[in-house]
Amino acid sequence: MDTLHPRCAGLDVHKDTVVACVRHAAAGGRATEQVRTFGTTTAGLLALGDWLAEQGVTHAAMESTGVYWKPVWNLLEGRLALLLANAQHIKNVPGRKTDVRDCQWIAQLLQHGLLRPSFVPERPQRELRDLTRQRAQLVADRARVSNRIQKVLEDANVKLGSVASDVLGASGRDMLKALVEGKMDAAAMAELARFRMRAKIPQLREALAGKVTDHHRFMLRQLLAQVEGLDAQVAAFDARVEAVMTPLEREAVARLDGMPGVEVRSAQVIVAEVGTDMGRFPSAGHLASWAGLCPGNNESAGKRRTGHVNPGNPYLRATLCQCALAAGRTKGSYYSSQYRRIAARRGRKRAALAVAHSQLVAAYHIIGGAEHKDLGADHFDKLAPDRLKRNLVARLEHLGFKVNLEEKPAA
Repeated sequence: MDTLHPRCAGLDVHKDTVVACVRHAAAGGRATEQVRTFGTTTAGLLALGDWLAEQGVTHAAMESTGVYWKPVWNLLEGRLALLLANAQHIKNVPGRKTDVRDCQWIAQLLQHGLLRPSFVPERPQRELRDLTRQRAQLVADRARVSNRIQKVLEDANVKLGSVASDVLGASGRDMLKALVEGKMDAAAMAELARFRMRAKIPQLREALAGKVTDHHRFMLRQLLAQVEGLDAQVAAFDARVEAVMTPLEREAVARLDGMPGVEVRSAQVIVAEVGTDMGRFPSAGHLASWAGLCPGNNESAGKRRTGHVNPGNPYLRATLCQCALAAGRTKGSYYSSQYRRIAARRGRKRAALAVAHSQLVAAYHIIGGAEHKDLGADHFDKLAPDRLKRNLVARLEHLGFKVNLEEKPAA
C-alpha cells in the first residue's frame, strides 16, 4: 500500500493515560515503531506533544472516545495535523485488543491513508456548540420539572392542566404561587387568570378545587423554585450565545430565521453545529448524510432492504425534526405541502424526517449566501398537473359523481 504520511502517530486515549505509537516508514518498505505511555494531565499531554515533535511526527490520529479526546486535541492543536476517527471505523482484528496494539493499528491505518476524518470545527465554533448544547439540556430539564409539577397537581386532584394549555404560563404561575401560599380559595385563584384565560374562569373554579396538603405545597414550592432557576440559566445562555457569535454567524442566523418552521434559537443551533464555511461539505447531500437525515444503504444480491437512518449528529437532527413539525403546521408553504403529502402515505415521523432533510438542504445554500425562497404550497401540483387532475376526478367519482371534463377555451 502507498505511504501517505512517512512519520505519523496513533493515539489510544483513555481517561488517565494516552498510549502513543510513532510509526516511521523505512526506505525498504518496512516501518519502525516506538510506543510510549503518557498521563492525561496538562504536563503529561505537553510532554506527549514534545515527544511527537522530537520524533518529527507530522500527523496524528485518535479515536473519538467520549470526551477524553478533547483535552488531547486542545493541547496538540496547532503543533501537528490531527485527525479524529470514528471508533466503529477502525476496529482491529478480534482477539488482538490491547492498548498498545490499538495505537499501533491506528498509526498503521493513518500512514496508509485509510482513516476517514471526523468533522472537528475550530475552537470558537466548538465553544458555541457547547453553549447551544448545554442550553438544549437546560430546556429539556425544564420540561421534566414541568411534568413533575403536573404530577403533583394530579396527586392533589387539581386539574389546572386540563383547562390551561400551559401550566407554567403567566396565569398558571400566579395560580400555583397562590396554591403554595394556601391563602386563597378556588374562586379567588380563578380570578388571577389573565387575558384569554379569563374566559375560562368558570372551568378554573372547578379545576382548582382540589385537596391540597402541606406536602403538596412543599413539593410545588421546590419545583417552582427549580423552574425559576432553570429559566434564569437559559436566559444567561441566550445572552452568552448572542455575545460570542461572529457577525457572519449572526447574518446566517438572520437568513435562516426567514425559513418556515425555523426560529432564532433553532437557527443558532444549526449554525453552531454546521458552521458558516460550507466548503467543508462537498454538497448538500454530504451534509444531510453527516447530519443523519438520509436513509442508509442496505443492498445485497440485487435486493434493496430497509435502510435505517444513520445516527449522524443528534443535536442537529433533533432540532431540524422539531423545525419540520413546526413547518408542517405552517399554512401556504412548500414544507407544509410536502409534510401532508408524505404523512398521508408513510406516516408523520417519516414525513418529519423528509421535511427536515429539505430544510437542511435549503440551510446549506442559505448559509452559503443565498436567500430563502419558498416554492409555495402548490409546487407539487404544478409539477404534475395531470396526476392532480386524475386524483381529483377519482375523488369525485368515489363520492358518487359522474365527471366529464372539458378544456377551457383560451382567453
